Amino acid sequence: MLAIIVAIGLLIWLLAPVLMPFAIAAMLAYLSDPLADRLERLGLGRTLAVSIVFVLLILLIVAALLLLVPLIARQVENLVQNFPRYVEWSRDTAVPWLQAKLHLDPKAFDTDRLVDQIKEHIGSIGTVIGTISRSGLGVVAWLTNVVLIPVVWFYLLRDWDRLVAWIDRMLPRSVEPTVAHLARESDMVLGAFVRGQLLVMLALAIYYGVALTLVGISVGPLIGMVAGLLSFVPYLGFITGFVAAIIASLVQHGDWMHLLMVVGVFVIGQLLEGYVLVPRLVGEKIGLHPVAVIFAVLAGGYLFGFLGVLLALPAASVILVLLRYLAQRYKQSDLYTEGGEPDSVIAEIDVTVHENEGGDASAHVIGNSDPS
Repeated sequence: MLAIIVAIGLLIWLLAPVLMPFAIAAMLAYLSDPLADRLERLGLGRTLAVSIVFVLLILLIVAALLLLVPLIARQVENLVQNFPRYVEWSRDTAVPWLQAKLHLDPKAFDTDRLVDQIKEHIGSIGTVIGTISRSGLGVVAWLTNVVLIPVVWFYLLRDWDRLVAWIDRMLPRSVEPTVAHLARESDMVLGAFVRGQLLVMLALAIYYGVALTLVGISVGPLIGMVAGLLSFVPYLGFITGFVAAIIASLVQHGDWMHLLMVVGVFVIGQLLEGYVLVPRLVGEKIGLHPVAVIFAVLAGGYLFGFLGVLLALPAASVILVLLRYLAQRYKQSDLYTEGGEPDSVIAEIDVTVHENEGGDASAHVIGNSDPS
């Protein structure tokens, strides 16, 4: 079993670039399977139920893209137009303040050289993107992924219950009850986390985008989308959005009123996330520590690239279920419950502490073990 697990992990690592569309399609099929099951319980056939769910979700995704792409384009255009103002604010306000507070060398912040380097890299990135876009192989690969994801998604969704039943039949009968129990618990954790976290990200993106726009931040929708998208990593979305909104407020308005309103937006957002959204949508069943989430995302990205980032948190949720099971088995084992004989090497030691008149303390150690 250990050799099989190692072989599967090595195979995933080697095929990570190829597995991207299949991983995305499998995640979409897993998320949409409960909707198809609910339609089946209403009396529809599996193929008809899957077709209805698939068409509705495709239409929803297309509508979201038609709404978001022009909005993102306008926000990026607004950001590019205001970029000189950000550079001017950084050169005339932020950098002198940092130099005065931190006593830094004025030559350490050469904003003109930094801007030139940014322009140079932006130009090189545009050249690379243009070269890739003109490459026939790059266009074919991109189009293949675009077409492959919905096709694989449909067939996986249609045969999802058959795949689960086939895996159950292929399991050794000696471990089938344990694996089935762990699979149900993993499904409960994944369902609570993945579906709940996606709703939390969507709610935070909408809240931050609308609230920052009402406050008067011109790039508020863009900051809100970025903050919501990064909120799956604890505090990353909040910190990124907060810093970007503060800078945008200082550059665009430069007064305390707008600055305090931005702070209020993110304070309310944190309270909303911590006390309303996460408890109601995600729940407390997962128990993933923020440090474990950050480590899982970084480790997944280092080992498998973007595919690892995509699957890091679901994999960490399943690993958490397995670790809980192993901890229960360990506490029921003889290694944990069986009492041992007293160790004759360890001496029973009494330590007596005496405080002198000057306030100094001295300790006397008395042992009753046999020196021999």
